[in-house]
This record gives sequence, structure tokens and C-alpha cells, in this order.
Amino acid sequence: MSNNINLLAEVKETAKKWLAPEFDELTRKQVQNLIDNDPDELIESFYRTLEFGTGGLRGIMGVGTNRMNIYTVGMATQGLCNYLIKNFPNEKQIKVVIARDCRNNGELFAQTAAGIFSANGFKVYLFDDLRPTPELSFAIRHFKCQSGIVLTASHNPKEYNGYKAYWNDGAQMIEPHDTNVIEEVEKITSIAQVKFNGPKENIEIIGHEIDEIYITELKKLSLSPEAIAQNKDIKIVYTPIHGTGVKLTPMALKAFGFENITVVEAQAVVDGNFPTVVSPNPENAEALQMAIDKANEIGADLVMATDPDADRVGIAVRNANNELVLLNGNQTAALLIYYLITKWHENGKLKGKEYIVKTIVTSELLIEIADKYNVASHDVLTGFKYIADIIEKKFGKETYIGGGEESYGFLAGEFVRDKDAIMACALIAETAAWAKSKGKSMYELLIDIYAEFNLYYEGLVNVTKKGKAGAEEIEKMMHDFRTNAPKEINNSKVILIKDYQLQTEKDLTNGSQKAINLPKSNVLQFFLADGTKISVRPSGTEPKIKFYFGVKTKLKNKSTYESEMQTLKNKINEVAKSMNL
Repeated sequence: MSNNINLLAEVKETAKKWLAPEFDELTRKQVQNLIDNDPDELIESFYRTLEFGTGGLRGIMGVGTNRMNIYTVGMATQGLCNYLIKNFPNEKQIKVVIARDCRNNGELFAQTAAGIFSANGFKVYLFDDLRPTPELSFAIRHFKCQSGIVLTASHNPKEYNGYKAYWNDGAQMIEPHDTNVIEEVEKITSIAQVKFNGPKENIEIIGHEIDEIYITELKKLSLSPEAIAQNKDIKIVYTPIHGTGVKLTPMALKAFGFENITVVEAQAVVDGNFPTVVSPNPENAEALQMAIDKANEIGADLVMATDPDADRVGIAVRNANNELVLLNGNQTAALLIYYLITKWHENGKLKGKEYIVKTIVTSELLIEIADKYNVASHDVLTGFKYIADIIEKKFGKETYIGGGEESYGFLAGEFVRDKDAIMACALIAETAAWAKSKGKSMYELLIDIYAEFNLYYEGLVNVTKKGKAGAEEIEKMMHDFRTNAPKEINNSKVILIKDYQLQTEKDLTNGSQKAINLPKSNVLQFFLADGTKISVRPSGTEPKIKFYFGVKTKLKNKSTYESEMQTLKNKINEVAKSMNL
């Protein structure tokens, strides 16, 4: 009890600083109301400072040090400014781009950040309205900027907003910039250190002209114009789930040549409250339900949904019974990689210096597909910024075809450096048109891929352990797996262990060991004799430890696809059970 009293006393002292004149009147009133009437919310709002992590800021909106508001956004922006000034001392004028998604307060936060960048002497390119995250990445490169930010909380609930920072290559920051920016942000301990309200002449409003340039670049990725011409009336239902894809996705599809696009009207309303869904996450079946209903009503072949900042896409295709079924991120990535590499080969574009990239928890099927055409493949840590890092390092020397992650992110081409759902939607539609020109559905194409290579299925198990005790338990689980690794899982021998924390790969069949040339990360992988892959990693943002399972088998007969897939799903359950999950 005394701990709570002490915490409340400390929090009140912190909150009283927000009653000072440098805070606006509405903020002061809201803080005073919390002090007087709501001790629980007061504690939640002020018990800590909202952390600027390697991915930027993300939090619930409201007043207080632990909330997203113009002051926490302002302090983060000033810290970023200070870091950019240190890093680019010879730039005549540092340049940045600002974009935002559909979330509440997005425009306010974008305007606030623009004023601060301007006050620090920067040239600011500010989008006139909501725009997708990948377009922000594109604009940084287009204007040759040193940085950029996008105000988004991705697929989080409506109470949240966020702030992602980008470097001059158009990618989210990695070492050393990510941790160095954090240090600079942490040095901003007072609102008095923030330079607000710079001159308006430093801020240039941008909009449709960048849309046009981006779409022009995107159209260059098209590999099968003849297949699209044959199937331009393929029925597509699309939903932006109230977010930023609402304008550019239909625009991209039309630029590619598709003419029969139905947008879900109720979800085309830009609304940060996401009134038609529980969660605006295309990984969740519920988020696609309205689009699926519309597709069934009009007999559409393909359903696509993008998340609020339009960097991830979920799709549904028709199965052998003409039912719309959802594909997971691994399946979508496999279809796209197969299509892209096959067409690069058919079009004579493979010169021997091409490559793809996937994250370590994404399906090994992508590597099998690449190997067939002698296309190099690279594994990177979870996070699209690591895919972007490979692209930057190889830029001008080797050619990136495409890459993806199991969590519904995909990117083709080199002009954007973050996952791009606008691009993915256009290429998914083109893949469907290409398949149709060969007399196949997307579903049949996927089964063909499984028959040619191997039938893969991936599953994810999240184990939640809350509080301090939970964090310690997760730490102990990782320690036990690392120091006392299983020799057998589900009656299959462990033949290879990859430890990304120790950066070692150990072959248990012969005892040999080699280094992993990736940044340190608290991830373990176990590869079994039967082809099973198990990846274990604690979540960086939630009190969870994640277990990614990948299993495979030979698909000898396409007619047994459904039963073989069910067998693999059962196998994942058995593997998880054998690990006491």
C-alpha cells in the first residue's frame, strides 16, 4: 500500500510540471483534472516516460510523459534533429519528409513535427494529407533527404498513435543510428529544450505529384502486361480498412491495367476509430470479412486488404470449391517470389547477380524457389529494416528482385526501402492475371508450387508471461534452451542449432561450428532431421515469447493437398505439445 502512495506522490510531482505556462491551456486543464479526480489514470499517464525505441515511439494518446501528445512527439523530434545536425555537418540545409496515416491526432502531430524541424533550420516536405508508409520511404529517396518520419501505430487499436524514424536510404534506422538517436532523445528532458514553431517558408507541402512519380516507378515492376490485357476484368475487391491505401491502391491497380476493382465503401471512409473492425490488422480474418462478403456478393476472384499505413497486405483467393480462403504471409510471399523469379527468367532478365531476401522466421520455401533459378537468397533478422539494409549494401552491384516476411510484409524493386502493400497489391493482382492466362486460379498456382518444391506450413504460438515474474520466466526459458538444448523434438533429432545471440551455427551431425554474420539478437533456431524448423524469440514490445514452427512434406499428388496440409497442421500441434507449449 505504501508503495502505491509513494508512486502517486512521485507521479503528482511530475504531473505538476505539466501545469507550467509552456504547456497549452487544454493540456493543463486535462492534467489538473487527472490530479484532482483520477489517480489511476494519472499514474498510467505519468509513471514513466514513453520510450523512444529502435522503432521510434508508440503509445496511447493523451496527456502525460507516458502518452503520445504534441510534447512527447516534440521531444522525440528535437532529439532526432540534434542527431541529424551532428551527422550531417556539411549539409547546407538538412532535408526531411513527414507523412501520417489515418489515426486520430495524426495531422496535429505531423504539423507539430514540421514546426520543430523548421525551427531547427531544416527543409521540410510535408504531405498534404494521409499517405502510406512506403510512399514516405520513396519520398525520402526522391528528394535526397537525410531523414523522414511517419506518424502511424500500424495495426494497433484506435487509442494508439506512433512515430517511425527513417534514415537517408529511405529505411527505418538500424545500428548505429537507431541507438544513437535514442541517446539524443533521452537527453531532451524538458519542453524548454524543444524548438517549436519554425518559419513556414521552410515547409513545402507535397502531394499528388509524388503519388504520380511513385506510381510511375511502381508500374515499371510489371512483368506481364499481356496477361493483364487478357484478364483486365478480373474481379478484385479491395479494402483499405479506413487507412492510407484508399487512394493509391486503386490508383496502382488501374495503372497496371486492372479495370474491375470494387472498394468496400464502408471501409473506404478514412477514420482513425476504425468503426467496422475490432482490429485494423490484415492478419486477422475478421478484418477481411466485409471484403469477403462483398466478393461473394459480386463473385470476385480476389480479395485484398491493407493495414492503416498500407505497408502490409492480407489476401483471400478461391479454393477448389469456389470458397474464398485466406492465405497467410508465407503463402503470399511464396506466390510473389515464384511469379517474379519465373517471369524474370522468362523475360531474360536473370544475369546471375540477382537475389531475394527473407527474414529468418519466414518460410524456407522462398529459398527453394530461388535455388531453382540460381538466384541468391539471404536471411536477415526479423524486421524489414534488415531487408532494406541488404538492398542498400548491394545497391549498384547486385539486383534485388523481392523479399518478404511472414507477418504480411513484401517488397519488390529498389526504389522503396520498407514493406509496401500498394506495390504488393498490384503484383498480387498481376500474379492472379498471369495464373489465369495459364488457365489456373491463384489457389491452383500455390498447389503447383507446393507440388514442384515441398509442401510447407508455418504456425506461430505466443506464450504470454506478464509482469516482472513473467519477464524473468521468459529469460529463464531462453537460458535453458541455450544451455541445455533439446537433442530431440517430437521424435525427430535436432541436427542444427542457430544461436543469433552468440552468433553461432552448430551442426550436431558432425560437431562443426561456424559464425552467423548477422547482428546479435536473442533468437534461437532448431532444425530437425524431418525438415521441421523451430524459431524461438522473446517479443521486443509485449510480455511474450514467440515460437515459430515450420514443417514440410512431399506433395506427391495434388489431389491430396487438403489432407496433407491438415496433417502438417496437426504436426505443428504435436511439436508444440512435445515442447510443453
